Order: sequence, then structure tokens, then C-alpha cells
Amino acid sequence: MITTGSPSYSLTLRIRLPNRPGSFALVAEAIGSTGAMLGSIDLVSADRNNKVRDVVVLASSEEHEQRVVTAVKAVPGVKVLHVHDRTTQVHIGGKLEIQSKRPLRNYDDLSMVYTPGVARICKMTEKDPAAMRQLTIKGNSVAVVSDGTAVLGLGDIGPCGAMPVMEGKAVLFKEFGNVDAYPICLATKDVDEIVRTVVNISPGFGGINLEDISAPRCFDVEDRLIRECDIPIFHDDQHGTAVVVLAALLNALKVVGKTISELRIAVAGAGASGTAVTSLLIDAGVKDIVCVGRTGILHPDEVKDAHPKRKWLAEVTNPRRIKGSLADAVRGANMFIGLAQAGLLSVDMLKTMAPEPIIFAMSNPVPEIMPEEAAPYARIIATGRSDYPNQINNVLCFPGFFRGMLDCGARKVTTEMKLAAAHAIASSIPEDHLSEELIIPSVFNKHVARDVAKAVASVACG
Repeated sequence: MITTGSPSYSLTLRIRLPNRPGSFALVAEAIGSTGAMLGSIDLVSADRNNKVRDVVVLASSEEHEQRVVTAVKAVPGVKVLHVHDRTTQVHIGGKLEIQSKRPLRNYDDLSMVYTPGVARICKMTEKDPAAMRQLTIKGNSVAVVSDGTAVLGLGDIGPCGAMPVMEGKAVLFKEFGNVDAYPICLATKDVDEIVRTVVNISPGFGGINLEDISAPRCFDVEDRLIRECDIPIFHDDQHGTAVVVLAALLNALKVVGKTISELRIAVAGAGASGTAVTSLLIDAGVKDIVCVGRTGILHPDEVKDAHPKRKWLAEVTNPRRIKGSLADAVRGANMFIGLAQAGLLSVDMLKTMAPEPIIFAMSNPVPEIMPEEAAPYARIIATGRSDYPNQINNVLCFPGFFRGMLDCGARKVTTEMKLAAAHAIASSIPEDHLSEELIIPSVFNKHVARDVAKAVASVACG
């Protein structure tokens, strides 16, 4: 059986087993028989007759976890005392906390941090709201706002379902950009209510990160908030994705020796991320890009009753005005970008592309084509997964992007900022280090956020 496992589906099994040679070998054999991976093994206690051990096991799904537990329970003489889901343990109590930056040691401290001294600061911010950036947390705070309608690959799971993701996003903001972010999940899908709510809370924030709002409503929410707020509005599913895709493409072109203007690109997915990626690639110099939605290739003749954003996308793409399916779009293309669904690109389609194509298959957790399938035919392969080379992950963009905007008090997001961020990410890898399996930096390279912040601030501050 093929061994598979992921930290996302990992268990700690506390087991009691006989204290004699070979007893744990039977447990290891049982775990291996399920195809799971054996992790750390710790001794908890021991006496003459028994040992108690904590055993970490990496599985590939919840069903796989259950098979592991069942297999271990079936080992003669072994008793499973406890089963802990390690991912659930990480989330218990939440992943964020608020800490004071100023100690309260005595009444003097209290009188300055709070009443009566704070009243003087209130008068300052009342008279000059811009002073909030220096005198309150506004200058380093971002609201991560979602209605829970397009969460990961789970779809519309509502505000309660979305909260763990928004909280995790806030952790990434702090860890990589030192930005204080707050998860805000709204119990409404109404565009008017979402806009009104965000506008009403906006005075306390230096920026708004929209997250996991389904298309086409996300376009309307973002457009209206840009008009009504005096702080930057950034829908990460759109613009964060676009920036990182462009960064990866810039380096891929260096590896394959092509220019961006000579590419023919097929994009699978005409939703929020597909629209934003396509738009930024055009801004970066792509001349021939074809988008494929659920009903086929986007064509101006076939979107007359569609959302304005979809009409716009059909007008600015598909310069050869071809019609048909994804198979027609990829034929002869140098690059495929997948922002749609698992298994969408077949090997037969891949074989019809131009020689040594670039494949960005970013559907998660299962991409449009698995790297193993694409490898014999593609020159460069990238996915959204961490267990393959070239992970295209938005964390390379948004912490540094907001850091740069907050540092210079930016009021809006511009195309120039996005292009600068993409070039900063790409440039974080020296050209002599680039290869087919290294076109994008690691998400743990904290220099990336610094470089992105510097690039964005340079553009934003003029």
C-alpha cells in the first residue's frame, strides 16, 4: 500500500502495550498496513508489565484516520487509551489573543493609558481623525472580513464555518507582516448590508482584507467599498492570487527563456481569482489569453446577459475570438492556469499544448491535473499545495502588501502596487538559483514580506 499522510490529518494515539520486545513492531505494522505515516513515538510511562506511548500518525483524510485507529485497536494486547486530533488541538481556545503594549504598573500608568489622561487624546483624534494612525491601533490594523460564502474548497458554509479560516489569516498577517488583523465574519449575504457594515467599522482600521466572498457579489462589494471608504480595500482571493501567480510566471519565463508578450495562456476559471489573475497578466504584458468558464470559452457574443465584470473579461480576452471548451483553449497554448476544479485538465489535453508548457494547477486540495501526470509533458509545474515544489500561496503577498500600505498611509490599492509586489516576490530568488522546481520562494522566507512591503510603499508614497 502507498504510504500517504498529512499534518492536516494527524493523530496522537496514547496506547498501552505489553512491555516486551517486538510489541511495538506489531503496532507499527498495523499502522503501515493502512497506508498512513508513522511520526514521533514518545514514552509516557513504563512498569514491569506495560508501557504507555504517545504515537503520532499522519493520515490523508478523516476516514483514513478512523482506519488507523481501528487497525491499532485490533493489535493483540494493545489498548488505545486516548485519541487526539492534532489539528483540532491547535485550534482549541482560538489562535489569536490581544496583548497590551503598555504596562499597567501603578495609578500613574492607568491615568495615562485610560481615564483621565485619555480624554486629551480623544480630543486630538476628534479634531484631526488622521491622527488616529499615530495615536491608536488604526495605523497597524486590518479587518479580515468574510460572509463565509466561498470558503476554501468548502463553498458556502456561513460565518461560523468561515471563522477558523479568518482567524488563521489574522495569524499569518501577524507572523509575516507584524500587522494586527481581526477576523470579522458577517451573518449576511446581502451586498448592501455587507458594504454598510464594513463602512461603519472602517474608522478603526487602516485597511480591509475581503476574504472568501463568492462571485460575482465579491466584485460588487469591493467596488462599492473602494468608492465609500478612505482606506485600501483588498480582496485577497482576487489580488493576492494574481500577484503571486504573476511572480511565479516572471521567474518561470526566465527558466524557459520566453517573454511574457509571446505567451499564449489558457485560464480555467472565470470567477473572482480567474478574473483578477487575467487582468493583472494583461497589465503585465500578456497579449493572448483565453478564459474558460463553466459554459466554455468566454466570448463577447455569449455573455450579453452576464454580470458586467464577466462581460468585461470576455471583451479583453480571447483576441482570436475562438469558441469551444477547455480542450480548444489549451490547444497550442504555452501555459495553463487552473483556478477551477480538480481533474479538469486531462493528459490528452496537455499533449496538444505547445512543447514544454508551463502548468499552474492551483485547485486545492486536488489540482486540475496532478503533477505526476503532467510531469512527462510539462517543463514547469506549480500548484497550491505544500507537498509539491513551487507552491503558489497568497501568504507571499498579503502580509507584506498591507505592511507597505499601512507604513505609508495608503488610501487605495493600485495596479502599480500589485505589479511592484509581484516583481518583489520574483526577485527574492537570485536568478542563478532559479530552476524548474524553484520559481517561487518558500512561504517561510520572511524576507519576502519585507521586500513586498518596501516595493508597495515605494509606489504608494510616490
